[in-house]
Amino acid sequence: MGRRRILGLSRGINEIGNVRWDLALCLLLAWVLCYFCVWNGVKSTGKVVYFTATFPYVMLVVLLVRGLTLPGAKEGIVFYLYPDPSRLADPEVWMDAGSQVFYSYGVCTGVLTSLGSYNKYSNNCYRDCLYLCLLNSLTSFVAGFAIFSVLGFMANEQGVDISMVAESGPGLAFIAYPRAVALMPLPQLWAIFFFIMIIFLGLDSEFVCQEALVTTISDMYPDFFQNSCRRKLLLLGISVGSFFIGLLMVTEGGLYIFQLFDYYACSGMTLLLFSVLQSVCIGWVYGADRHYDNIKDMIGYRPWSYMKYCWQYFTPAICVCTFIFYLVKYTPLKFNNTYEYPWWGYTIGGFFTLSSTLMVPLWMLYAVSVTPGSLRQRLTVLCTPAKDLPTETLKKALNKEAFETFTGLYTLSQSENSDDKGETNQRYSIIYTA
Repeated sequence: MGRRRILGLSRGINEIGNVRWDLALCLLLAWVLCYFCVWNGVKSTGKVVYFTATFPYVMLVVLLVRGLTLPGAKEGIVFYLYPDPSRLADPEVWMDAGSQVFYSYGVCTGVLTSLGSYNKYSNNCYRDCLYLCLLNSLTSFVAGFAIFSVLGFMANEQGVDISMVAESGPGLAFIAYPRAVALMPLPQLWAIFFFIMIIFLGLDSEFVCQEALVTTISDMYPDFFQNSCRRKLLLLGISVGSFFIGLLMVTEGGLYIFQLFDYYACSGMTLLLFSVLQSVCIGWVYGADRHYDNIKDMIGYRPWSYMKYCWQYFTPAICVCTFIFYLVKYTPLKFNNTYEYPWWGYTIGGFFTLSSTLMVPLWMLYAVSVTPGSLRQRLTVLCTPAKDLPTETLKKALNKEAFETFTGLYTLSQSENSDDKGETNQRYSIIYTA
């Protein structure tokens, strides 16, 4: 019912239909909020995230407690904790799990790199990485209890198997959680809190993606964007452009475009390909030993030595295998597992994939073309890390050199002053004697 009344969902992507102006206004409000929360950089974003990132955890605990007290919750939890073992032999399951991990952690999207660039050099990135992984995994695990306890209740209420209750996809949370909210005291109030939580989760994701894009462009042209007004204009241009692109997804056929974008743009093959390139660059081009020493310079102690072998061997191997499995087991997207897109719909999906993946080889070709020398010399230069990277050891050496230079100049000036004083006193003595 909601698809017809709110989304006005058409029968296919070939029927785009009209813009749903109520959804368009919501989209406009979301981008306005994003702009004003990010326009002062990480300082303003950090203050907003203090609330938007903690409130969903409060709601998650409330929904978890309510879900566990429902009849049939036990069956849902058993279904959640004891999946079908035969599915573990399906490479597509591992590919989907890998894509979810990549998206959930923000790996290979540039978000963590951009936000991490604002930290101090001596920030303990090793500790932060471990805490982030544990917190993210624990949150997903606990959220699964909240969802499947409600799905177990719904299956018990309808007298069907739990696998028949809800379809997979982005609408799963909008089926299970509202059902749990409706069974609480004052359901209208809790419904408001629930959808505020959903909005906050979406805004948090948009904050970091927007900040990462602005930071990347600003770092590429630091002299031009040193002025804060230009940075705010850049942010405004990104927000306005994103809003107009989003208008396509709030039309009557917009959900079909949204699913194409979600399936082909920044997930699946795209993230897996980027993971292969990044792991190879870090482990072999930049060098795992150099990367290991950089982290030691930052945090003051050597991380677990096993990490170095992960960067060099295990991570590239896993990424390559997962990427190959994806290509072998690739299946075209079906909307709700029933609707097949026309050929030009899959062409649009391919364009979404190429729009990001082609940036890497195009930039490589540009770098090779502007580098002097033969092809072999160009590749050697481009694959050699810079020798003046700002490591702590280099900083200490530069500081020591600067201190010695300053000390030498100071000593020289003092000796010159002493000579001048001696000459002056001698001149005064001669004058006095005369």
